[in-house]
Parts: sequence; structure tokens; C-alpha cells
Amino acid sequence: MKTTRVYVDTSVIGGCFDPEFALWSNGLFKDFTLGLYLPVVSSIVAAEIQPAPELIRRKYSELVDLGAEILQPDAAAEALARVYLERRIVPPKYSDDALHIALATTADVDLLVSWNFKHIVHYDKIRVFNAVNMELGYKALQIYSPREVTHYEEEDV
Repeated sequence: MKTTRVYVDTSVIGGCFDPEFALWSNGLFKDFTLGLYLPVVSSIVAAEIQPAPELIRRKYSELVDLGAEILQPDAAAEALARVYLERRIVPPKYSDDALHIALATTADVDLLVSWNFKHIVHYDKIRVFNAVNMELGYKALQIYSPREVTHYEEEDV
């Protein structure tokens, strides 16, 4: 059986150290360690992690050490991100958020996880991202918070 590929954005990695999100971000990392999911990141995540505190950079390294697939922006992802920006799904100031969605879409990952409720994990945004994706011949992208994806609940962590 195929293992689910999960694109992790930067907020999930930082969430491992945020009291509000740590339980579920760390639970997702346990899922990756157990092989329940395959982690997918991108060079965008790597660049966003660079100025972060050392403990967050180490957490990112854990994903890489687990064999995370690392996506690189290409013409298809950049073109799709431009459409998201042109359609005003994401403001130009947050173009990296559009690129996260586009990379996950063009790489055909199974789902994307994020704690970004303003530009990514938002009902109206998800509907419009997926309308564009399907209009352009891509499949719909499943977008969730780690809380909705991890197999771990409070008593299990």
C-alpha cells in the first residue's frame, strides 16, 4: 500500500515549540518517524528555516534525516503560484504561501499541513485553490492542520 506523502510547511516545524501547536506538530513528527506518512518539504521551507532559532533548524533536519522528499520550484509550480496571486487568493506579500500550495499541487502530494489559518488552512481559500487546480488540470489538494492529520492524541504523546 502506498504511504501518504505529506507536505509540511514552515509553520508546522515551528509549531513543535509553540505551546498552542506543539502537541499536534510533534505528533505528526512521530507519525513520520513511525513511517505512517512520508514527509515532503521544499527549498522554500529550507530558506524560511534559515533565520529561525537553532532548535527549529534541528527539527527541520530531523525531517531531512527521515528521508523527506525536498521539492524544488520549477516552471509549473511558479506558473501555478502566479495564477493564485493573479486571482488574489494570496496577497503578493505572501507569495511564498502560494508557492507552498503550488509545489504540493504540481508534485501531486497527498496532502499539505500548515498552521497558517489566514492564507492556507482556510475553507474559502482551499475551495479557490482547488478550483484553480482543477481548472488547470491538477487534482484537488487536501489541506489540513496537523491536528486533523496526526494519529496522536493528548494521552498518546
